[in-house]
Amino acid sequence: MKFRYLMASLWVASVVVMGAVGTARAADEWFVLGEQALNAASPSVEIKSSGGRWDKDVKQVKLSVEGADVEITSLVLHWDNRKDDKMQNVGTLKSGGETAPNNAPGIKGRLKSVTIQYKILGGAPTADVKVWGYD
Repeated sequence: MKFRYLMASLWVASVVVMGAVGTARAADEWFVLGEQALNAASPSVEIKSSGGRWDKDVKQVKLSVEGADVEITSLVLHWDNRKDDKMQNVGTLKSGGETAPNNAPGIKGRLKSVTIQYKILGGAPTADVKVWGYD
């Protein structure tokens, strides 16, 4: 009889552990950390990360633009308690496109803000940029 209870307990424990692992994987998704309208008259913008301390902890970061093609000449990822990531001549993002994901320093990093130097192409007056985080 004790053997049956032991086997039932092990089965219940394995189900609980598998459920916890499934829940942890479900949290891995892209979400918007911040967004800003870009203006053709301004050459740069700083976008601060929204949310609380834990919301800013990410594994990867990427940018997306909509409304116009944008040439990004400089991109700086400002990390909390980490060295800033500086990238030059990132390239042109087509409207509706996105950059390749950039890994956070270490396993996870807390992104404070992003500074972008840009030029809107095609004579468009504005474009919208979003900073995405993966957790």
